[in-house]
Amino acid sequence: MTDPETRFTCASWNIHRARGNDGVVDPGRTADVVVGDVCAPPPDALLLQEADEEAPPHRGLLDLDRIERDTGLRSVHAAPETRWSVESHGFLGTIVFLSAASVVERVLLVDLPGHCHRGAVVVDFTHRDKPLRLVGAHLALALPLRVAQTRTIGQHLARRAARPTILCGDLNEWRPWGGPALSRRVTILPFAGPRRASFPARRPILPLDRVLVTPPLSVKTLEVLDTPAIRATSDHRPIRADLTLPAARS
Repeated sequence: MTDPETRFTCASWNIHRARGNDGVVDPGRTADVVVGDVCAPPPDALLLQEADEEAPPHRGLLDLDRIERDTGLRSVHAAPETRWSVESHGFLGTIVFLSAASVVERVLLVDLPGHCHRGAVVVDFTHRDKPLRLVGAHLALALPLRVAQTRTIGQHLARRAARPTILCGDLNEWRPWGGPALSRRVTILPFAGPRRASFPARRPILPLDRVLVTPPLSVKTLEVLDTPAIRATSDHRPIRADLTLPAARS
């Protein structure tokens, strides 16, 4: 017998703390674009970066109730221990949403090294009864710090029970060949995925935003979303990936 192939869609966007390319901070405009442009139709997972204020206590910027209501997605950060502070919506600007088809088992926060406070959100969940792990992160601009950060993530994951893993977010790696920070020598796990230019929003030339997966997951398609509203709202364009988990055979 063969189980149906599991499909999973994942979208990611650095919203630049709701500051548009006109210099205006407008969280309402950002929420409009998240709902109407990025989540049309809603993905199975949505990850946002720079979605909390930069300075402690990292207050949330967006109307999460509105995003959840209009997309059907749910934030995984309902419990206080899954946020940086009680006033945050996520962890150091990273917010993870999942669809109703996913059942969250555990959410862990991983502090990452660097002079600018960075972190990763690790979510263990099942999607249509298939166990998956999602890691949302916003990595440093400097290569040595990115290497230290992805090494920290890899060491954390290597100590966990293995399951197909998605690493997603603004990984700030522009090199076409992936760079040492995303190599298996550093991450320990065999992450792989295509590259598409997503930065800067007006004319992308750098593939800073990525969706990487470990086997048996694979990235079937990776799209950089583009509308006039997207280009006006952030310095990054959002990405959307269609993932597949091969059918189990028995």
